[in-house]
Amino acid sequence: MTSYVKSERQLARERYRRSRAIRSAGIAGASSVVVAVAVVVGILSSPGWPRVRETFFSWEAARASFPSIIEGLWLNVRLLVVCGVLILAFGMVLALMRTLRGPVFFPLRALATGYTDLFRGLPLIITLLLCIFGIPALRLTGVTNDPIYLGGFALVLTYSAYVAEVFRAGIESVHPSQRAAARSLGLNWRRTMRFVVLPQAVRRVVPPLLNDMVSLSKDTGLVSIGGAVDAVYAAQIYSGKTFNFTSYVIAGLLFILLTIPLTRLTDWVTSRMNRRQSQGGVV
Repeated sequence: MTSYVKSERQLARERYRRSRAIRSAGIAGASSVVVAVAVVVGILSSPGWPRVRETFFSWEAARASFPSIIEGLWLNVRLLVVCGVLILAFGMVLALMRTLRGPVFFPLRALATGYTDLFRGLPLIITLLLCIFGIPALRLTGVTNDPIYLGGFALVLTYSAYVAEVFRAGIESVHPSQRAAARSLGLNWRRTMRFVVLPQAVRRVVPPLLNDMVSLSKDTGLVSIGGAVDAVYAAQIYSGKTFNFTSYVIAGLLFILLTIPLTRLTDWVTSRMNRRQSQGGVV
């Protein structure tokens, strides 16, 4: 078996590309360090820095507020997981309703369209206020007044509208010939969607779905407007007692640490799908 041997010209091109990549990385790193040093020096030399450091970056305040904030963050994580599952399921149902064909399904299509138009246009903060304070005012028997459940319900209502449109875009991106081929093989509508359309559609919309989950992880902090003690409200309680805002900085850093894995996962999935598309693989 003959092994492939690279020519001198190809080896020279590869060495040149490596040298250019190393040079570009060096320039990027050096310029980043220069900018970072300039920003840090500018902030530390400002007249109000001592006061800002004491108010926003106090180590003592960070240590004192951290236990309550991390306990509140656990509520945000639970809301993210539970609401995320419900949003994906409900969003898929709405997307399927909007893609139903035939005049007999017009009421379902109109209902799903009206729902998505309503909750995509309504600000999330208003939906939260209506659910957290409006539903208890109805005094319905057996309906909870817990702001955690009501806030989670508002998140599901709003984000399901966005996720439904993402799923619908993925479903409609599948070429009609795929459905025609499935029907010619004897598959009914349900089996066609299950085995042919949805697998392709879901793979195509994974990156935007993950972006929605990143946004959801941050918006779970809005349930605090109803009195639920999450990371944001725990920081607010400490700040109200001490008039020190370091707790807000700690809460913000914890949310960043929560969203970074989701963001990196989104980037990895997107780059992987782009590579498969460029190589002619199945997406």
